Amino acid sequence: MNLTEIYIQEVTRRLPEKNREDIALELRSTIGDMLPDDYNEHDVKEVLEKLGNPAALASGYRDQPMHLIGPRYFDVYLSLLKMIIPIAAVVAVISMIAEYFIRFGGEEAVLNVVLNLMGEGIWKIIEVGIHVFFWLTVVFVILERTDKGKEQHPLSASLKKWTPEDLKTVIYIPKKKAITKLEVFGYLMWTAIWATLYFYANHLLGIYEGGGEGLKFVMPALNQDVLLRYWPFVIVVIALEIGLALYKLLKGQWTKKVAIFNTIVELFATGVFIVIVSNPNLMNQESIAYMSNLFTTSTKQFEIWLIGGIIIIFVVSAAISIFDGFRKARIR
Repeated sequence: MNLTEIYIQEVTRRLPEKNREDIALELRSTIGDMLPDDYNEHDVKEVLEKLGNPAALASGYRDQPMHLIGPRYFDVYLSLLKMIIPIAAVVAVISMIAEYFIRFGGEEAVLNVVLNLMGEGIWKIIEVGIHVFFWLTVVFVILERTDKGKEQHPLSASLKKWTPEDLKTVIYIPKKKAITKLEVFGYLMWTAIWATLYFYANHLLGIYEGGGEGLKFVMPALNQDVLLRYWPFVIVVIALEIGLALYKLLKGQWTKKVAIFNTIVELFATGVFIVIVSNPNLMNQESIAYMSNLFTTSTKQFEIWLIGGIIIIFVVSAAISIFDGFRKARIR
């Protein structure tokens, strides 16, 4: 058994046919130079062990990586993956919710609606994640194999070779000051949820009664016509919240400007919803009467208590958000 020839065969069979003969001659010469004059099988094995795995050696001759995405592009690839997947998932879920309610007939119970949305939403997130992962991976695999540069140093976010000068552009972000992509994703999801509840309140918010067939929608709690009178202001609130989420994603940390933007959004949104809730025609009087009987109180007293409680929740949550934003912005 000629180990040298077998080793050369294992290397060259992984190479383009036009290069095999020349590389085989080069390998024979290299191995011959490494062997002592009076060598034995043990000496051959030691030399071949130094040369390493035939597949790895063949990869070196081909000047192509054995991995899909190597260290040169991996950091950039991972950063883009973490940034694109949450954005794509949120857009897909919002589109899915909008499409669902466009074809919604109002016959389904709220439990079925919630379960359907959760199921479709989870599947949509998985589907979008798979698509983004696949296509972004394909792009970077092509980059990895078409990069003719001999340098294989890992690239910075600017797709250039890293140098100590790049450290000057990096901003140190304390952990308590950072804005995570998960936080931005949750913020956008909350916007999608309350916007859906607002524009379809007559189908989702109201009195439900249990029975043998599950929950049954009895009557809406709010007058949809009154809600829709304020739709331009609500659209502005939605646009501001989406803008704030994208700004947070861009900055990656709480700054004074982010805190000020957050304050503007909270104050405007709180003002709009206080005006809406304060409208005397917003509440469906039948549902108010139904709920006041459950709490054994007068209809008027229950309505005042309910509206007051909602306004307090809006004000307190806005105050907490504003305070927390400026507190994090001051962290060094």
